[in-house]
Amino acid sequence: MAPKSAAGKEKLIEEDDLLQAVILADSFNKRFTPLTTTRPRCLLPICNAPLLDWTLESLALAGVHEVFVVCRSHANLVKAAIKESKWARPGSGLKIVPLVTAKETFSPGDAMRDVYTHGVITGDFVLVAGDLVSSVRISDAVRAHRERRRTDKDAIMTMVVRESGARHRTRSRAEASVFVLDAETHECLHYEPTVGYPPTTHARIPREALAAHPDLELRNDLIDCGIDICSVDVPSLFQDNFDYQDVRRDFVHGVLTSDLLTSRIHVHVARTGYAARVADPRAYAAVSADLLARWAFPLVPDLDAEHRRGNTYVGAGASLARSCALGPNALVGAGSTLGAGAAVAGSVLGRGVVVGAGAVLRGAYVWDGAVIGAGCVVERSIVGAGAVLGDGVRVERGCLIGDGVRIGAGAVVGPFARLSKRREVKVDGAEGDDEGEEEEEEEESEADEEEDDDDDDADSEDEEEDAAPKPKAAKPAKAPAKPRDDPVSDETDSELEAVEAHQDPAALAALGDTNAVIWPPPPLAADDDSDGDPREGAANQRLLRLGDDASDLDLSDAGSLSGSGSSSGSSSADEAEPDFSALASSLAAPSSDAGGAPAGDAAFAHEVALSLERAFAEGHSVDNAAVELKTLRMAANVPLGRVRAAVVGAIVDRIALVPDNAGAQRAEIARVVGRWGALIDRIGGVDAVETVCVLQAHCAAGGGGARLGLFGQVLAALYQDDVVEEADIRAWHALPASRGAGLEDGPELENVRKCWAVGARMIAQFDEQSSDDESE
Repeated sequence: MAPKSAAGKEKLIEEDDLLQAVILADSFNKRFTPLTTTRPRCLLPICNAPLLDWTLESLALAGVHEVFVVCRSHANLVKAAIKESKWARPGSGLKIVPLVTAKETFSPGDAMRDVYTHGVITGDFVLVAGDLVSSVRISDAVRAHRERRRTDKDAIMTMVVRESGARHRTRSRAEASVFVLDAETHECLHYEPTVGYPPTTHARIPREALAAHPDLELRNDLIDCGIDICSVDVPSLFQDNFDYQDVRRDFVHGVLTSDLLTSRIHVHVARTGYAARVADPRAYAAVSADLLARWAFPLVPDLDAEHRRGNTYVGAGASLARSCALGPNALVGAGSTLGAGAAVAGSVLGRGVVVGAGAVLRGAYVWDGAVIGAGCVVERSIVGAGAVLGDGVRVERGCLIGDGVRIGAGAVVGPFARLSKRREVKVDGAEGDDEGEEEEEEEESEADEEEDDDDDDADSEDEEEDAAPKPKAAKPAKAPAKPRDDPVSDETDSELEAVEAHQDPAALAALGDTNAVIWPPPPLAADDDSDGDPREGAANQRLLRLGDDASDLDLSDAGSLSGSGSSSGSSSADEAEPDFSALASSLAAPSSDAGGAPAGDAAFAHEVALSLERAFAEGHSVDNAAVELKTLRMAANVPLGRVRAAVVGAIVDRIALVPDNAGAQRAEIARVVGRWGALIDRIGGVDAVETVCVLQAHCAAGGGGARLGLFGQVLAALYQDDVVEEADIRAWHALPASRGAGLEDGPELENVRKCWAVGARMIAQFDEQSSDDESE
């Protein structure tokens, strides 16, 4: 009998080592609408790969063997993507099983009840969302969870979190958490979600936790990765408690406060690795930037693209004109084209994207097959697959432009606009003709590709010319087709129909030759006092938008919107996104009344000067000085740029000039900047590029440029103290205003150009250092 017993024991060990995972592919919210009208969030591309692929990659790194993808929205597209994924190939090490839930599934709790109904979970499993990007060693958390379960069967879940600073870009400003932990066992004794606006200022800790656990940790510095190691009992708890709708706010809170359950939940703090959820457009930009900067290594975008200096990536077959500028942290997908004089920085271009001559893309995310016309400007926005922007179109910050949208030449798309493609009206029998049309288009596309291949050699020299390449005749990429007999697609159609029925003809006319539908903005009235979910309040939702710095919201303590009180207040370009072309002239003398500035501006500048002088003389903390400046700004209702100009100017003027002693001068600059440099960002609305602009303007103006010689050393000190980064210096240097555009000939223009030359030398040093690092 002994051999049989040993074999049975070995089998149990093998089953214990088998690790399953559940991916909740649906988001159950509309934060990416209208981009998600044609595909689910888990299939949105990030750095040119679907989010689901990044999630599967993360689970494969963690040693997961079997994955269940739970989906409701666009289930056919999810199943097709899984089938085409590299993880579906033999030998991939992952077994992926899609689970299509009922159409009545409207929350994570509903989805978990469906998982329990299917009965597929046989042991411990990893529960994640379909928008996870992670290189965290989940295996460490799994090992700790299993060891704990051997002695404590009530330990049903381990939440994986990671430490972060308060200003880490992947830390959501709208949603955070307070964890109360046992310092020794890391058992979670209390969990409380917080919101950014109105800011959560208090947490209520149960007396029982304080009495039974004398050694506690109160943590608000943890990013919830959305990764949970669960026992087989967890799905059944969702089945038994129908009010559990959200994993954190309902399930975790319910387990911790239940008088009937003896279950316990623990927390695993990941010290190394990267983990973040692409839960909203702001997080989409943050995670994209981290992937480009290689913070998530080994999850990097250079598997399908060549990695070059400055964290730029160029895909196979991409055509870059000789005079185009590809800035740092940028990705150009395979087969894409950049025209003469085009400038791309901090952006991701999908496959087959065409960027016309002179177009400028900053913080833009352009998906496969889109066409950006000559002279277009796209600022911190997402442009969907197959979209076409005519020549001279300007897309302001925070826009979401859906797949296949066409915008006429010269149109201006205002900040935070959301556009989708108008549905095509089909006549009877049109569905039967679609397949034939698609086949014809495929044949035409293949013929065009053969023609292109024949002409490759002849055109190779043309790629070096500055002439703008013209878009090829091939039709742009199509959005994913709507699956037939999909109830969720029918719901989407109903929503689109309602939006189409309430269009403003004047707004549509402003878009020129367009097929777009303009989606309404969120409610302007802040509904934060309502009985609903405070996370969905209008002001709090602004903290999730791409390109919205929410500088008019007081996020330090409870308060209300300043100014008009409208939740759309940050859409003013003067407020949150200054016109850099005017900085050299308008910010050089912030206290001046010239040019029709209100008389109150001079009084405000005087008040700021007095406040800063008081802070300097009395040795106030940076935080206290920042609070006083915020109060002054709210009372005067002035743009944040004027406060930043005053602070930078005051810091520079605080530096004592030390003639003929370079060492002593450097020490004085380091002392002042080290003590007060952090105040520049503490006043709100972090914008390092604007900081360099106002520093240049202040050093170049006033007293014949008496402090001109300080510019380079102060900029270097700000760089050393992480107030500005290399990418910020490069972005400033590329601005026309940094070279004096718009200034008349004279001493000020000459000084501005001298500062620009100092910046050029700094950038050359960056390039030289990067080259040395690559050679090593």
